[in-house]
Amino acid sequence: MDWSTASEILFERRGVAGLVTLNRPRALNAVTFDMVRALAHQLEDWAWDASITRVVMTAAGDRAFSAGGDIRQLYDLGVAGRQTEMLRFYREEYVLNTLIKHYPKPYVALIDGICMGGGVGLSVHGPHRVAGDRFLFAMPEVGIGFFPDVGATWFLPRLPGEMGAYCALTGARLGAADAAAANLATHCVPSGRFGALADALCGPDPVDATLAAFSRAPGEGRLAPHRELINREFRGDRVENILAGLDAEAALGGDGAEFAAATAAAIRAKSPTALKVALAQIRAGSALSFQACMQLEFRIVSRMVHGHDFYEGVRAVIVDKDNAPRWQPANLADVTDADVARHFASLGDDELVLP
Repeated sequence: MDWSTASEILFERRGVAGLVTLNRPRALNAVTFDMVRALAHQLEDWAWDASITRVVMTAAGDRAFSAGGDIRQLYDLGVAGRQTEMLRFYREEYVLNTLIKHYPKPYVALIDGICMGGGVGLSVHGPHRVAGDRFLFAMPEVGIGFFPDVGATWFLPRLPGEMGAYCALTGARLGAADAAAANLATHCVPSGRFGALADALCGPDPVDATLAAFSRAPGEGRLAPHRELINREFRGDRVENILAGLDAEAALGGDGAEFAAATAAAIRAKSPTALKVALAQIRAGSALSFQACMQLEFRIVSRMVHGHDFYEGVRAVIVDKDNAPRWQPANLADVTDADVARHFASLGDDELVLP
């Protein structure tokens, strides 16, 4: 593969910046294996290039920064029994997430539009995350029988209060203001100024000063009135208890009743296995190093690609689009602690090795 001219992801030297453009707008800039490899290769080169003082990541089109990994590509590999190839993608993606987390130069993600799953992994680990007017964050993996990965084990437990557990279990979509309140976005800039901001970031002025000059106050988000409820009801270590608390809030009536009922309904639509794994993952991640979080995620994905719910979830949402997944098990009560724990067990010689 020619790293410099791959059409799915573009690299350019502009001034003092290395400019990256995700370039699959018709596919909502979903991330492929080739894109992961190309980006890792280019970031390694720029890390040693003294003429590049910062990296700026953008995306083509106005609908999405990146809707995530190319799930259909991975699904097709799995149903063909090619799980080894699936896991090769996740190995390299998680190494890339780690490279971004520890990148030695300022790394700025300009995020306008959908930013989910794998797209979050390309942006949230950098120190500068700029949200435009169309910014829309989510980690919706439990809705397709999967789990929040790409470093979510690290960053979700470190969001304020119980916002991480809320995001993991509901797949809720956060706009720019809610993302800023949750520290997912570091700056908010009007979409119409993104082009000028990208140009300014390629100049010699310090990154922090440039971002400050373009930023505006984000205002109050949709979740602001519900933060206290979220912090109160998502504290537990069992999904069943969280649902019971939400049901009780809904039954009480009052200002939070409608939100609590809708939140509980959203959770109940997800894969029971994925829900329990995700909550256990978030609780474990709060005490782990970044590297240990990534290794834990590789353990989980190595089990899920051989399971049922991921393929059923993708079938229901992406392939057949009937939105009627038949989860196995179908009920939270039938997912045992042992079922959850096996996702976290050591892989022995197959553990993820990070640089």
